[in-house]
Amino acid sequence: MSQDLSLYRPNVGVVLFHPNGQVWLGRRAGAPGPFNWQFPQGGVDEGEDLEAAARRELAEETGATTVTVLGRTDGWMAYDFPPGHRSSKSMRGWRGQKQVWFALRFDGRDEEFDLAAHPPAEFEAWRWAQLSEALELIVPFKRATYEVVGRAFAPFAATSPQG
Repeated sequence: MSQDLSLYRPNVGVVLFHPNGQVWLGRRAGAPGPFNWQFPQGGVDEGEDLEAAARRELAEETGATTVTVLGRTDGWMAYDFPPGHRSSKSMRGWRGQKQVWFALRFDGRDEEFDLAAHPPAEFEAWRWAQLSEALELIVPFKRATYEVVGRAFAPFAATSPQG
């Protein structure tokens, strides 16, 4: 069964890898737990190149700009907003989001992270974690997408907690 992707908001996601293979997770500002951690992601502007959008969203949400592209997913992956989901995107008539994901290596220093770089802040806290931890921390309606992204980017991930 194919989806009408025109009903989905164009979006990019970023899995930011530390050189040791851990990933950057942000706790969404003002979102109640336990499923309030995620990777940076955001909308694609009309006519914007997808990699440029990924770099822009990462900079806006985390302050990080010192990165190298490791890889990206092929084609669009879509997820639906759950019934009753009240976000600015669903209020504008989107059924959900279609995403292309990028794996980026962080080549800077942790001091580069500035969650208030582009108000309003998307995240109120961040940490380095194992790639597998993201599945336990993401809102359930995004979990299937995170499973696909995790498999696609597993070669870049740490194989032990110490990296």
